[in-house]
Amino acid sequence: MSFSDTRKWNAFWIGSGETLHDWRGEVLPAPYFRQEFDFRGGKECRLYLCGLGYHELRLNGKKVGDCELAPAPTNYDAHAGYLVYDVSSLLKPGRNAVGVVLGNGLYNCHTAEAWHFDKATWRDYPKLLLELVVDGETILSSDDCWRVSSSGPVTYDGLRNGEHYDARLEFPGWDAPGFDDSAWRRAAIVPGPGGLLFEQTAPPCRVCELFPMRRLECGTWDAGQNIAGRAELVVRGTRGSTVKIQYGDVLNPDGSLYWDDIARFVQSGDFQTERYTLKGEGVESWHSRFTYHGFRYAVVEISGEAEILSLTAQAIHSDLREIGGFTCSNPDMNALEHCTRWSFLNNFVGIPTDCPHREKNGWTNDTQLASDTGLFHFDLAESYREWLGTLRDCQRPNGQLPGIAPTSGWGYNWGSGTMFDTILMGIPRRVYLYRGDSSLMRENYDAFKRNVEFSASMAKGGILKFGLGDWCHYDPSRAVAPELVTTGWYYYDLCILADAAELFGFREDAARYRERAAGVAEAFRRAFSNRNGSYANDEKTALAVAVGMGLCSGEEAEKTAALLNRKMEEAHYIADFGIVGAKFVPRVLAEHGYAESAFRIFTQDQFPGWCRWVRNGETTLLEDFAGNFSHCHIMYGDLSAWMMQYAAGLEPDWNRPGFREVVLKPCAISSLNSMSAWYDSVYGRISIEWERTREGVVYSARIPDGVPGILQLPGENGISFTNAIQTVWKGVAR
Repeated sequence: MSFSDTRKWNAFWIGSGETLHDWRGEVLPAPYFRQEFDFRGGKECRLYLCGLGYHELRLNGKKVGDCELAPAPTNYDAHAGYLVYDVSSLLKPGRNAVGVVLGNGLYNCHTAEAWHFDKATWRDYPKLLLELVVDGETILSSDDCWRVSSSGPVTYDGLRNGEHYDARLEFPGWDAPGFDDSAWRRAAIVPGPGGLLFEQTAPPCRVCELFPMRRLECGTWDAGQNIAGRAELVVRGTRGSTVKIQYGDVLNPDGSLYWDDIARFVQSGDFQTERYTLKGEGVESWHSRFTYHGFRYAVVEISGEAEILSLTAQAIHSDLREIGGFTCSNPDMNALEHCTRWSFLNNFVGIPTDCPHREKNGWTNDTQLASDTGLFHFDLAESYREWLGTLRDCQRPNGQLPGIAPTSGWGYNWGSGTMFDTILMGIPRRVYLYRGDSSLMRENYDAFKRNVEFSASMAKGGILKFGLGDWCHYDPSRAVAPELVTTGWYYYDLCILADAAELFGFREDAARYRERAAGVAEAFRRAFSNRNGSYANDEKTALAVAVGMGLCSGEEAEKTAALLNRKMEEAHYIADFGIVGAKFVPRVLAEHGYAESAFRIFTQDQFPGWCRWVRNGETTLLEDFAGNFSHCHIMYGDLSAWMMQYAAGLEPDWNRPGFREVVLKPCAISSLNSMSAWYDSVYGRISIEWERTREGVVYSARIPDGVPGILQLPGENGISFTNAIQTVWKGVAR
């Protein structure tokens, strides 16, 4: 289990010997560490390494494994992750050599920026802890007998700046036995980062896909896809010539990079810029190691004499196992599915983030809004478990949470609140729904109780005004009052905490939170209900929150959903809401029989709306409908989960966690001719497809052996089946 590691180390933390006693201290080149050792043989050879901020491990002249940007960021003075490498096939009898290069990463985030990671309490120069164990015996460990040099080719690296590499400074053979390291100094024993160590078992970052870049005009190159990662440079030229690569995802009309939004929070150093200095020895190939960028385009400048032979964009993200997806007959929706998938992956580089360029921050709200989409598409339980552990590390004693995790101390009093804090139990609840695993709920139960008590301390008369509301509405002056949203979310938090308490047999907790939730619901109705299904100013998000959060039910909920549908029809189905409405409006419509309306919101091509993005050639989702800000965000990404749950009908259910019983309730959207979806549950693959024919809508579904299934078609009794079913429905979609 994450953050409960009991491993005892027979090694020392070592560094290059410099001390960072001032946050304005000098930015140093990347340190290179090496040590030689004898190996007499063995069957099981495991190398344990915590190298902060990022590390690259090498053994006998070769890189070990294919991990990138490891370990994933944490609040390092609370917990730090280590990786375990199987090196059994890489060791040879006799003399061996191990080498480690360290980058700064978030651990030594020296860049001045809006979130103050340059002043983080854990910040220090890079350091490592290493132990090699063969058949249970330690044969190598890090100590002050190791050698280190800071005169290597990685002359500069900054997570939010970029990387500089001077190939003239390379150490040929430095990571192999026999290298002359007499000019290197001894490593220094240094304090560790302060946090407890744990093994990171979530899927690591890897180069997952390659995109050959196409040369445009004026030194601009195009990958054709907006990604998180880097470009691999292949170049030929004279010694000392320099290639500068700058990255971005939007171009100005003249072909230069549009950086006005994505660079505005970075206040020192370059932004998304790499520099490579040639050694002048024929064809040279290089890519950065200790940073990544959000980009589709790269602008290249050459100083001296050099020829770019190729640029290849390398997409880097957590190597998540894909477990679901869909395709349909509407090309715009398929394009939006493509955009959503890439936005999710680009924002899961070790941890879930909001954007891969401007911030690289673990925003809680973006993550929880997109978690249904994530869990329908990827095996995320372990990745979420580790990151939620970091979020718990950020929690204050009074239960308050920040809006980002990790955090240097920023984000507690703005950018947080109930809408964000829900994630601490909301994601574990969803993991239980989708994968049947309740352990994340239990791990976070006590922390979430403290957070709910913090919310209670901020609520007056049941109404809570702390936190953002329907963020990123295209017209903020028309957005619903923030306290409607934050109070609705406070009620929801109490309900899901009560559900968890009942699941774990904590009856007193369950009764207490149910009673408190009833009081908040009554306060919400007093403050915002106009009766007869009307809430607040009848703004779409207000109506959707009232129904979607369970603050009204029965006939009242039906009236509110009908009013919401009428309002959407009158507005010609434009996306007249912010990120909260984007999550709840389509879901409430579908739950109450208006799936056709919800689908029209996604696919109408007027502003504001999703479809305009793909019609304009976007390959990822945007932060706002107007396109003024980030062009790679995931917070509007619930539409993919909507298609899986409503159009395909694959419904997660609290009473059937992990799809141990499969209930399919597909909506045959009239503007679609066909749809196909699949999902790998813990019991096996579930697949469903439907196609409109002259005879009616033909439904076909398959479910795992031994799992009971029900196919529920509109207006008909559910059809029980096992293994597979095919049937024709002749009704009319609503």
